[in-house]
Amino acid sequence: MTADINELRRRMDGALKTLHQEFGGLRTGRANASLLDHIQVDAYGSMVALNTVANISVPEPRLLSVQVWDKANVKSVEKAINAAGLGVNATADGQLVRVPIPELSQERRKELSKIAGKYAEENKVSVRNIRRDGMDALKKAEKDGKISKDEHTKSSEGIQKLTDEFIKKIDDALAIKEKEIMGN
Repeated sequence: MTADINELRRRMDGALKTLHQEFGGLRTGRANASLLDHIQVDAYGSMVALNTVANISVPEPRLLSVQVWDKANVKSVEKAINAAGLGVNATADGQLVRVPIPELSQERRKELSKIAGKYAEENKVSVRNIRRDGMDALKKAEKDGKISKDEHTKSSEGIQKLTDEFIKKIDDALAIKEKEIMGN
């Protein structure tokens, strides 16, 4: 078969991993170090990932602790966290930046739930695009005489089955995240 099912599975798995990373950045009212993963800090004259200039820990369920390694970067770390649009108020204390996680309002929970749904839909589109690539490869192989019509039909059923499996995994991940966000 020219549409390598293992390659398609690997690419779809990548879309699922991306979704989990995006979900990790959504605040659920509990402290989670991955909340700060995407933050870029202005340090040493360029923008770098927060985790390259500091250590992030969760000492309490509603508090993130960011231990900045170089005192010169403390202010820029505090500024970057506050500017990230997470609805948190980071405060510096020496080389430690405390990030208390406030309780989420019902309105904010609904907003986060919509964002999670948007992330899920974007990743479903990615999975469907991967399916389309596989189906196109099958059509080309059949047209070029590399596979028969029966092989094409059988392989396309396999690709559809794989797509359905990943769409279900995305839906399941979304259901879990929405439950987490809504505090149920």
